[in-house]
Amino acid sequence: MSVTISSELVQRLIAAAGASPHAEICGLLFGAAERIETAEACANVAANPARAFEIDPVALFAAHRRARGGGVPVIGHYHSHPSGLPVPSPRDAAQAMGDGAVWLILGSGIARSWRSVEIGAFVEETIEHV
Repeated sequence: MSVTISSELVQRLIAAAGASPHAEICGLLFGAAERIETAEACANVAANPARAFEIDPVALFAAHRRARGGGVPVIGHYHSHPSGLPVPSPRDAAQAMGDGAVWLILGSGIARSWRSVEIGAFVEETIEHV
C-alpha cells in the first residue's frame, strides 16, 4: 500500500516537529483512503506530552462533524517522536484500532506512514510525494 501527500505538506509537518524538541506534536489528516490532502494541527492534551500524544477531543469531534456535513473526511492523524524514530511505539500500538486509519509519524527529520490494519498492529506504507 501507499499514501500520496504533497512534498510541501510533509516538509511543513517535519519542520513543526523539529520546532518542538521536547513535546510531541499532533494533528489530523484529511483526504481519501490513499491520499492525504491536508493536515490540521491540534493541541496535544496528553498528561505527559513529552512522551505521548492525545489529540484535543474538541478538535477531533469538530473535524468529524465537518466531514459529516460534507467536508473532507478525516483519514488519520500525525504525531511526532521528538527523541525517537518515526516508528510506532508500544503506546501507539495500544491505541491502534484496526480501522484503516493513516498514522503519519515524524521523527529524526523524516516522516513515515503506517496504517492501522488490526487492533494493536500497523503496516508501513510507502509515501508517494506529489
